[in-house]
Amino acid sequence: MSMYFDIGDKTLWNPSNGAGRLFLRQLEVFEAELNLPSGIGQGKHQGDPDTLEVDPATYAEFVRELVACHCRTGHSVILALSEGFVATAVALARRAGIEVAIPEPEAGHIGSRVQYDIQVPADPRTAPTAVATTLDTRAREIDRWMAR
Repeated sequence: MSMYFDIGDKTLWNPSNGAGRLFLRQLEVFEAELNLPSGIGQGKHQGDPDTLEVDPATYAEFVRELVACHCRTGHSVILALSEGFVATAVALARRAGIEVAIPEPEAGHIGSRVQYDIQVPADPRTAPTAVATTLDTRAREIDRWMAR
């Protein structure tokens, strides 16, 4: 069995049910964290939980904010917990034709939001440039592994 993530008649991703369910559960977590809808919901076959429709405009807003938040954090545990999901979300967005820029960090820039999760001691591997580079590389790798 498998799931379908579609835009109209185009299938963006056809994961196994296990991978698809895990992605959807993580999607719910990040929707709550960002306080934004993802734009992924029931597809053209209402009542079939294995077909999901991606609303490109809503998903674009969601994934751009997801990437911005991911790249702003310097917390190693948060990065470790979220990297795979964020990279998968970016790969799915790129397949949908959504441009997702991995932000170039500004020197000393932490982002416009209040930073609640501070890591002490700091991990030098979480420098903004390293986080952005790792995310982009990971998203490209995952795209190669995602069945259509």
